[in-house]
Amino acid sequence: MPTTLGLDIGSSSVIAGILRGPKVIAESPRAFFRSHCVGARVEVAPDELLQAMQTAIAGLGARARQVDAIALATMAPAWIAMDRQGRALTPIVTHQDRRSVALAIELERRMGKAKHLAICGNRPFPGGISSTTWAWFRANQPARLKRADLVGHLNTFLHRQLTGARVTDPSNASFTGLYDTLGLSGWSEELCANLGVSAALLPEVVEADVVGGTVTAEAAARFGLRAGTPMMTGIMDGSAGMLLAGAQTGQLFNVVGSTDVLALCTHRPRPHERLLTRALGVQGLWLQVSTIAAMASSIYWARDQFFAGMPLKEFQTEFRRLSRAGRAAAGGVVFEPYMAGERTSIEQRTGAFRHVTLATTRTHLLAAIIEGLTQASADRLPLLQATGTRIKRTVAVSGGSDRLDQLMHRDWPGAWKFRAVTDATMRGLGTMVMRER
Repeated sequence: MPTTLGLDIGSSSVIAGILRGPKVIAESPRAFFRSHCVGARVEVAPDELLQAMQTAIAGLGARARQVDAIALATMAPAWIAMDRQGRALTPIVTHQDRRSVALAIELERRMGKAKHLAICGNRPFPGGISSTTWAWFRANQPARLKRADLVGHLNTFLHRQLTGARVTDPSNASFTGLYDTLGLSGWSEELCANLGVSAALLPEVVEADVVGGTVTAEAAARFGLRAGTPMMTGIMDGSAGMLLAGAQTGQLFNVVGSTDVLALCTHRPRPHERLLTRALGVQGLWLQVSTIAAMASSIYWARDQFFAGMPLKEFQTEFRRLSRAGRAAAGGVVFEPYMAGERTSIEQRTGAFRHVTLATTRTHLLAAIIEGLTQASADRLPLLQATGTRIKRTVAVSGGSDRLDQLMHRDWPGAWKFRAVTDATMRGLGTMVMRER
């Protein structure tokens, strides 16, 4: 069976693995890079990310040069503009960036909410739909963009670095805000005109499992690869996990971590202004997605702010006790779970506690966070059910350390079964069978 070098590039680290089908033969340690956060801006330095990728690949040694193909799974959107040589002109702007609220409002005003939703499948959410980031750079740093020869997401940048190709896949294209997401027909003239950009600056859209290009001699020397190795176009990390989960209409895939992501696979998307809708990237399928932008990270915040002096095991015991106790343990305090904003809101919401009194304790606050998160998790189900896709009752779950998966499913109405899917992104890459154009 052929072997694949899988590259899993998340929001803070890179993992490289050798795959034979969905089986991981070898895996590198995580190689970390930083997100630089200044106010509403969240950026990654391109050179730091490339260095992390080089470090991860080096962790596999000579095996990285012996694979039959390379597959990418990347965070998205991760917007970047490049010059004619494929060099970065801008930082990589991640989905957590919220600088473009005013411009997002203007983009939607010019086109109209219903029309934008009907073509793109999403409202122009700041940072989360990267046309808003492009609009910000056009308005604030136009001189920098005058030299742009290609604009895309992280998988496009990596292809320019490794293969010289100008490609992206439908899953990434969906979150540019410039693609006909519902029709999968290519870049939308209307969306490009609304932003005021030329589609000539955009990459070719190729399905994720199709060969986008082959590794150049220069890139092979730099990254420890074999020149001529075919590299698939690449896919969003959540799509790779769904492929491992089965990628059938009605399948739910839940990633439980710092951010909680609940995705529904469908062959008939029905956009909703409170959901993210995007192509799966292969097989002509779509995902409809609801996220809690700060799930586990809200709990970590509470531990650091209110329980810093408590030993971890003692905190975990208290956390489990409050998880079982239910709403009464919050003492009437209510938590709004938007510590990292909301992915499906243009004007960003923030986290908040309500009904705090002088009698409120840190235990009440922690209990309120638990209850706010579990309620938010359960509230997503009616939104996904309203899309009209019949949902399977067995949910594939990735992550969920410290039993957080059980907590997040505690208040789901009805009967559900949950099956663990480990190392989902990396192993999902191994399910893709390489195709030539």
